[in-house]
Amino acid sequence: MILNKNNIFLFSISKSVFFILLITAVLSCSKKPIREETTTVNPPPVNHSYQNGIFIVNEGNFNWGNASITYINTKDSIEQDVFKTHNGRSLGDVAESMQAINGNGFILVNNSNKIEVVSLKDFTSVTSITGFNSPRFMAIVDSTKAYVTNMQKDISIIDLTSLTIKKSVFTNSWTESLIQFNNFMFVSAIGIMSDPSSHRNARILIIDTKSDQIVDSIKTGKEPICMVMDKKDKIWVLCTGGYDNFEPPTLVRIDPSLRVVDKTFSFPNSGATPSRLCINAHKDTLYFLNNGVYQMPVSSTTIPSSPFIPADQHLFYGLDIQPSNGNIFVSDAKDYVQNGTVYQYNQLTGSLLRTFPAGRIPGSFCFPSESKKK
Repeated sequence: MILNKNNIFLFSISKSVFFILLITAVLSCSKKPIREETTTVNPPPVNHSYQNGIFIVNEGNFNWGNASITYINTKDSIEQDVFKTHNGRSLGDVAESMQAINGNGFILVNNSNKIEVVSLKDFTSVTSITGFNSPRFMAIVDSTKAYVTNMQKDISIIDLTSLTIKKSVFTNSWTESLIQFNNFMFVSAIGIMSDPSSHRNARILIIDTKSDQIVDSIKTGKEPICMVMDKKDKIWVLCTGGYDNFEPPTLVRIDPSLRVVDKTFSFPNSGATPSRLCINAHKDTLYFLNNGVYQMPVSSTTIPSSPFIPADQHLFYGLDIQPSNGNIFVSDAKDYVQNGTVYQYNQLTGSLLRTFPAGRIPGSFCFPSESKKK
């Protein structure tokens, strides 16, 4: 979230928590922001690798500098704040997402405008890549480069050899999710962040990854926040309808070969607040949050009417599907002030398997040993 004297903008992509986030932001800004001091310490010895297991990316509170990474090893034991433990300094302000690439972890730290690169052998820092405009998500193009979306101005292109920003693709838009299809990168573009939804030009940008130029675009519903690709190479896009409820949320399917929307589902409830679209390893079943966790086969003709996993008293915030076994990981942000919790559910029955403590506002996950390698 970005908060100043004139504007309050929403970092979260879920409309349902807007007012809770607003209250949290006001409370947190009513006192001096907590900034972790940098200390020089000798990192503890590491008797295991971080190339397996699961990472929980904890956003932390905006402007408090308390983002962190929780690590769950293969025996389900927990390590909290592993970046600070092994580097003697805080991760930064608002950790958004993490990617594992060829033995390194790339942690996108939104409000710090940087990517922290760590070795997955011992989680020590390799470098900090700076110069972003509020980075969001990262996608590997090939062995030499990756694209990073930003909330403002452009898409950054990373040189994976030098670990620097090589160049940028100007968009003048908040860009979010990325999906590669052949030699093209499909990128969801929400519009100018400071504009109301009515003025935002929501679309999917199509970038030629050879020339790094935008060559086409596809119009979608307002606020296209998440994209996944199914087993038939169709791209599914979840559109919230806008943080200000400008229009009903929609789930659209795109044929990337023809570059057209070939199917649109509208959410029946005007108060729906869908987010965090995911797909299983077989690429035949969609999952998303809408208070609870919803499960939807890609062959379905309607939006499911009831959750696969009810939220009950939880504030479900992050969602991902473990590729190897299909287990469902859901985070509970609680009140956005205390540390959160992560729940692991069975993909077939929806029964609870394990519960893990996390850091402040757990929002996303990374499965390093199951990440795509180039």
